[in-house]
Amino acid sequence: MRIVIAGGHGKIALHVQRLLAARGDAAVALVRNPDHFDDVRAAGGTPVHCDLEAAEVDSVAGHLAGADAALFAAGAGPGSGVARKDTVDRAAAQLFAEAAQRAGVRRFVQISSTGIGRTTGDEVFDAYLRAKGAAEEDLRARDLDWTILRPGRLTDDEPTGLVELSESELSGAVPRADVAAVVVALLDRPGAVRRTYSLISGDTPIGEIG
Repeated sequence: MRIVIAGGHGKIALHVQRLLAARGDAAVALVRNPDHFDDVRAAGGTPVHCDLEAAEVDSVAGHLAGADAALFAAGAGPGSGVARKDTVDRAAAQLFAEAAQRAGVRRFVQISSTGIGRTTGDEVFDAYLRAKGAAEEDLRARDLDWTILRPGRLTDDEPTGLVELSESELSGAVPRADVAAVVVALLDRPGAVRRTYSLISGDTPIGEIG
């Protein structure tokens, strides 16, 4: 399996690449900063220079050509303002989904967030939730075999391999490494297509999630 990952230097994306490499799959990581290429290679991925905030959709579609699946794992990240929440968490997600359609890549997993539709009073965080929500709405309208994954509060704790995955809203935390393992598991599950899941740490082994 060949999987193209947007946001290929992100923490979850790097975990995904390690898992894919361990089972013999190929991961192509779209990376904005060439200085991060060595980190991607060390994780077992193949880096490609691509800035989704500046790229044309046909160029991105070229990177996706021949892939079996696409994963949107990009985010503006901590310290970014309202504008970049929109250009990355919404616009880049929409561009990547459009590129997948043009390239004929049907399987598409998008990492979103819990709390979509909520207002917190924090201007930047609310902009983040709006951007993620708009990206979800856009993806649901597309003719793709999509899955949306909404992890709870992300931590860098060691993975437990135990999670709670639900189509109902959940509240809690989850290690990034467990999110990555769930992403890889969902890629293999036809029953996950056109479903939106919330994810937190729980009691179910990742190998048993439905």
